[in-house]
Amino acid sequence: MAHTNKTTCAFKVSIIGCGSVGATTAYAYLLSGTVTELTIIDMDKKRAQGLMLDLEHALPFTPNMQITASDDFAEVAGSKLIVITAGKRQEKGETRLDLVKANKEIFKNIIPKIAKAAPDAILLIVSNPVDILTYHAIKLSKFPAGRVFGSGTLLDSSRLQFHISKKIRLHPNSIDAYVLGEHGDTSFPVYSSANVLGKPLKDFEGFSQKEAEKCYEETRKAAYRIINDQGYTCYSIATAIREITDAIFQDQHKVFPLSVPLKDYYGYNDVCLSVPCVLGQNGIEKIIKVPLNAKEKSNLGKSVKTIKQFL
Repeated sequence: MAHTNKTTCAFKVSIIGCGSVGATTAYAYLLSGTVTELTIIDMDKKRAQGLMLDLEHALPFTPNMQITASDDFAEVAGSKLIVITAGKRQEKGETRLDLVKANKEIFKNIIPKIAKAAPDAILLIVSNPVDILTYHAIKLSKFPAGRVFGSGTLLDSSRLQFHISKKIRLHPNSIDAYVLGEHGDTSFPVYSSANVLGKPLKDFEGFSQKEAEKCYEETRKAAYRIINDQGYTCYSIATAIREITDAIFQDQHKVFPLSVPLKDYYGYNDVCLSVPCVLGQNGIEKIIKVPLNAKEKSNLGKSVKTIKQFL
């Protein structure tokens, strides 16, 4: 009988923190079937085990996934990808930057433990403020370039595509429009090159400069509105995390706006912000320098200045 190698199609992912984002991400993984082995880590071990049991009870209806739960970071060993959602979450009336101090302390405690247990893993930072925490995670982990990055403005971009889609009555997936810079109040839309299969967005009937600004304003305020109404955001970011995970698992070389360290990107260095990145099985393969008009370059500068104050 031929010996089958169990590891050939194994894809282990660990989620650090099982609050609303971590739990919803685990559920998205359960439905997608990409992740074969999932480890959930939380300081509250009982909570992690409760989530594990709840997910396990769905296994008769889903692709097979082996799930473990613990408060011990040693359990992340062997992970290909580690998704970090741990930290204080944004409350009503808070900006993402209000979370800096508390979450930097949490990262100081957890990142070295993660790096020690899984030295070859890719780290995806989701906790806010994501750009600042990505910068610190790179320093704390000492991982090579490309193996630590933040979810950045991927969700902002999907929100923008959704709001534009409502105006021009096309599927959001057909709209090439992205938000870059800080995942926060100084993010900016790159409308100068936004298009649908080469046709500039501004050439669509009814999509005026005023409508474009309105779409971005709705995008920028989206998280505040959801937090105000629901208390937290989780479903859309969990879906974005699943997309990132699939791109790594399938080595897709897909382009996403992700938070990475800038190296002479329009002259900016030593700060993490979202720019278009090629994502594959080893993490960030390449950073794409997209054309920006004068206003967009100025907005990028504002994002850099804002983030650097907190580094």
